Amino acid sequence: MLQRIQSIYMFLVVILNGVLPFWVYLWTDALGEAVYADDDMVYSALFICSAVMAFLTIFLFKNRKRQFVLNRLNIILNFVLLGFFVYRSLILSGETNAVSEKGIGMLLPIVSIVFLVLANKAIKKDEDLVKSVDRLR
Repeated sequence: MLQRIQSIYMFLVVILNGVLPFWVYLWTDALGEAVYADDDMVYSALFICSAVMAFLTIFLFKNRKRQFVLNRLNIILNFVLLGFFVYRSLILSGETNAVSEKGIGMLLPIVSIVFLVLANKAIKKDEDLVKSVDRLR
């Protein structure tokens, strides 16, 4: 059942959290050097954990309730990662002479949350469809 739309959404989360943070810079520091996810152990671990959780959730298509719960946990994990980024961006105020820039990598948790919410919506739709068919039997 890998052709279901929620599997595609979760695979996009795997790509967003497992591959892109290590290619796209998260921010630039005051010296102008790009900071990637593998430069900081906390960010790297959170991105990898989110990607692994999304990858494992793809293969739980027979147990939709567990898939739904794991996606919610992954959403919470991405909110924690987003909180770290918001905290970090408040530290990198950009008010100094050496201006620091926020990178596109800081938006990855937001896009991941959107895809996980869409996946949960599709899982809920499948669960409702199965329940309605069971009522007819």
